[in-house]
Amino acid sequence: MNYLSHHALDAKTEDSRPHAIVIGAGFGGLAAAVRLGARGYRVTVLERLDQPGGRARRFRQDGFTFDAGPTIITAPFILEELWQLCGKSLADDVELVSLDPFYTVRFDDGTEFRPSADTDRMRKEIARFNPTDVAGYERYLEESRRCFDGGFTGMVDRPIGTLGAMASVLPTLIRRRADRPIINLVRKYVRDPKLQVALSFHPLFIGGNPLRTSAMMSLISYLEKEYGVHYAMGGTHALIEGLCGLIAGHNNQILCNAAVERIETDGNRATAVTLSDGARLPADLIISNADSGWTYRDLLKHHSARRWTDRKIARSKYSMSLFVWYFGTSRRYPGVDHHTVIMGPRFAELLTDIFDRKILAEDFSLYLYRPTATDPSMAPEGCDSFYVLSPVPNLDADIDWTGELIETYRKRIETALEAHLMSGLSAHIAASKVMTPLNFRGDLLSIKGAAFGMEPLLTQLAWFRPHNKSEELDNLYLVGAGTHPGAGLPGVLSSAKILDKVVPDACKIS
Repeated sequence: MNYLSHHALDAKTEDSRPHAIVIGAGFGGLAAAVRLGARGYRVTVLERLDQPGGRARRFRQDGFTFDAGPTIITAPFILEELWQLCGKSLADDVELVSLDPFYTVRFDDGTEFRPSADTDRMRKEIARFNPTDVAGYERYLEESRRCFDGGFTGMVDRPIGTLGAMASVLPTLIRRRADRPIINLVRKYVRDPKLQVALSFHPLFIGGNPLRTSAMMSLISYLEKEYGVHYAMGGTHALIEGLCGLIAGHNNQILCNAAVERIETDGNRATAVTLSDGARLPADLIISNADSGWTYRDLLKHHSARRWTDRKIARSKYSMSLFVWYFGTSRRYPGVDHHTVIMGPRFAELLTDIFDRKILAEDFSLYLYRPTATDPSMAPEGCDSFYVLSPVPNLDADIDWTGELIETYRKRIETALEAHLMSGLSAHIAASKVMTPLNFRGDLLSIKGAAFGMEPLLTQLAWFRPHNKSEELDNLYLVGAGTHPGAGLPGVLSSAKILDKVVPDACKIS
């Protein structure tokens, strides 16, 4: 699919629909553009990179295809709704495949845990570790369902931009003991240490530390079981291309290589954006899918902030970052599943090193993605496509990612994979590319190189997070990981759904 450069801006100037500008073509920005187009807006999506997707962009190298970021697709009904708004079905454009098992959790001693939606298989899987934990697991899953009902169904697509809205959800948070870390909740029901890890690590997928992320995030266990874990054939970027097609279907456009320099204001209203080359685009409303801290600190540096001051942005707590190695192999590894979470020898201590001590430990835990387990088109025939990521401290840490450390750390990961999971790996590397915290800061404009924006602490969720309807300016709205409800594909897509409740219909814009 070809995307326009920003020099094509004049093509839509005679369109009389109210104009919405979306800054950033990540999942949140694209979903926002689909929803606004369905409600009668003329939408221009501005993307500073050379392709849409943001964290979900695509790399191609030496015949291999790599998803840059998100790879685990849950809650497909949120995606389906976007297609339905356009009179289509998701299956018209994207083939989703259910994964069974969802993923493999591999522990340091070689034992493996494979969760699935099948109740009997899950009982047997739990029993392999500790038969007495089966009943406890089922009680935990019931609590996970309650958290899903309250924290997902009840909050995920609901604006919480006022203290009154926050007060209305407090009873649910209190009933579910949202102040309790997820690891403590799991330990209440399950005794086996490995099962405790396998049932509580999920907050890492949204930038959270399981030692302090709210027990409400246990809802992920129920979400997986009820709605499954899926893969989009062609890679996650196939969803990005599908969303771009929906936007084009509304006669709206995505302009790449269009870096926004600032959001223009008139009094307390956002009125236009200025691009890095000086081009000025007026708008009836502006939606930022950029990092919320970047939006307020950099795109509005000329505007005096009331709440999200530079000091408040700097003092907020941010997620960890990631070291990601994308690689292709000249042979296949049929023993490696589609998703594998590889636990290191330490759990709590490693998390503390990453989030609190902010040091690069000698050991690590890894997430290994092998899309060719399901989709051979992601690599040349007889080959495999992978990426492996290691959670690392964000750029608050004193770690030099500009020198030889990059190759040293990559080699450590290669050695570990070769020793425990992928025999002969070093002799079969056919393509290689790395991404460090500096890329998250430089390419994705993420504050402190945080891979998931603000850390999902209880004191940085809902009302405490930057609001979907900006507190700073009228006509400015936020979507993406940096606003409510937070990171992860379901959260980011739901942030765009919230716009339906806070943005007026196009017919009401004068």
